[in-house]
Amino acid sequence: MKRIVGVLVVAVACLMVGCSSNKKTFDARARGLKGDGTTKDTIALQAAIDAAGQAGGGEIILPAGRYLIGSIELRPHTTLRLENDAVLVGSPDKSDYPITKIRWEGRMRDGHRALIFAQNADDIAIVGPGRIEGAAALGPLRNPRAPSLIEFLDCRGVTLRDFSTKYARMWSIHPTFCSDVKISRLNIRSTGGNGDGIDLDSCRNVSIDHCDIDTGDDAIVLKSGRGSEGFAMAKPTENVHVSDCTLGSSFAGFAIGTEMSGGVRDVLLERCTFTRGSNSVYIKSRIGRGGFIENVEGRDLDIAGANAFLRIDLLGRGIQDEQPVQGEAGIPSTRNFCFSNVKTSANVPFLVDAALIPPEKPLDGLVIANVSGKARRGIELANIKNVELRDIHVDVAAGPMIAASNVAGAGVENAAPLPPRRATPRGGGGPPATRAATSQS
Repeated sequence: MKRIVGVLVVAVACLMVGCSSNKKTFDARARGLKGDGTTKDTIALQAAIDAAGQAGGGEIILPAGRYLIGSIELRPHTTLRLENDAVLVGSPDKSDYPITKIRWEGRMRDGHRALIFAQNADDIAIVGPGRIEGAAALGPLRNPRAPSLIEFLDCRGVTLRDFSTKYARMWSIHPTFCSDVKISRLNIRSTGGNGDGIDLDSCRNVSIDHCDIDTGDDAIVLKSGRGSEGFAMAKPTENVHVSDCTLGSSFAGFAIGTEMSGGVRDVLLERCTFTRGSNSVYIKSRIGRGGFIENVEGRDLDIAGANAFLRIDLLGRGIQDEQPVQGEAGIPSTRNFCFSNVKTSANVPFLVDAALIPPEKPLDGLVIANVSGKARRGIELANIKNVELRDIHVDVAAGPMIAASNVAGAGVENAAPLPPRRATPRGGGGPPATRAATSQS
């Protein structure tokens, strides 16, 4: 009930902040934009946006054309409308993306401003059916970070709808500290490492629906900061509803973490198809993050092509922070995960890999129900209490259907023993994990 109410909050908040079509319109071409793909239109487009902002809000309309721009900034109560065959094209010049404070890899730091940026701007929108293309020529900038395509900080009432994006090597859409966010009917394509599709970072009241995403990294990922900084901020990502999406990825279709030191809670994922990737659903963290992940539900999922349906690694994923959360507080806590009505229409290599969970803080509550299809390996669990496995109808090619260690609950009574596993740190920057993945008792 809590999640359902939260999803309604998104719709109600949208009405309150004015997601309305009764806005003044501003023809961007009348401000001097060329739209020829070679002339930089940054100044003229920013002038049109500023004019709408000064008028109290409005809709900036871009007709068909290729608009070469550097970073622009949306103003409160403004909508950028990309009409059919209108394409925003990112400049290949680094100097067109000023340095500002952004969150990158879970920490606030200097980075190049996004192609489309907003901060402390309520009731903002980008709507299609046009396209946004980033500049691959920028290369894999990391220090400072390359620009995202779209990045909003501290905004309330955000709508992204009916457009497509194309980028390489960097995140496409990155709302940070935002609330009441509606993302619908986007087509997102990216390639290369760090080529995430949608990164929700310490955001609340978010719905994502009917999106088609295929990326070089996580397609959709929920984050909330890294290490002591994110832990002290204590700004979780919460009340997120993802539905009716097609997700493909070189890494994970739907992920939580690894930067989750501020916590993630109340997440509903439903009626989604996973087309490719190392993992369909991946919950990931490491010792030193702290934080929590709780109340995560996935239902009516089609695993059409991926290496694993569900993977949970809370021991060694991601870059260790320069100031990790110390002691017991630094061990992530997890509870109330439920996945039901899952079909593996592809012969997945691994059905469920949930053996890398800290024995000091076992996962409290895992339901896996009504799963059908084929897998080369079955379900491996460690350090979990209050488990419920039922109606698992999966043909497993090798090994036992269920193997477990330090697991209690229903459906695991006849599980084969699972030998201890150790975490293999991934993502660089941190010392090797020394904790065994299973308790020795």
